[in-house]
Amino acid sequence: MRRLGSADREHSEEETRVRILLVEDSKPIRRANETALVKAGYHVICAEDGETAIKMAQDQHPDLILLDMILPKMSGPEVLRHLKHEAETSQIPVVVVSSLSEKNREKLMHDGAEDYLQKSEIMPAHGPNMLPKMLEGIICRIHRRLGIAFTDVPSTTR
Repeated sequence: MRRLGSADREHSEEETRVRILLVEDSKPIRRANETALVKAGYHVICAEDGETAIKMAQDQHPDLILLDMILPKMSGPEVLRHLKHEAETSQIPVVVVSSLSEKNREKLMHDGAEDYLQKSEIMPAHGPNMLPKMLEGIICRIHRRLGIAFTDVPSTTR
């Protein structure tokens, strides 16, 4: 994951922000989550299907992948397995974002997912999009594991 350091300060702000690959085939959900993440300070790139997600992960090397489970061309579980078995993408944390029941959580975590988020919790019928707030804790946990300072995580409490 990217972190701000003295050498990074010479680069543009966009280069130092956490880059997230958002993989979601539903345009309204993708737009809502992308808008919330950008507003919170993340750099977001998007893919609409499994095959594109794998190519973008290989080409763009995002810091984190948010992966839907039901996708065209290649399912979310297939994408997860592929990403975790390829050397160049195996270290990218993948957070599953799904409307499927949480009974799949254990299997997906076993297959390499960093965490599992329910779409209904991220996008409540009333109220703000909770994805940035939910990601704060996940990213802090990843940073702690990698030894990266917590101050580098965008905060939703600005």
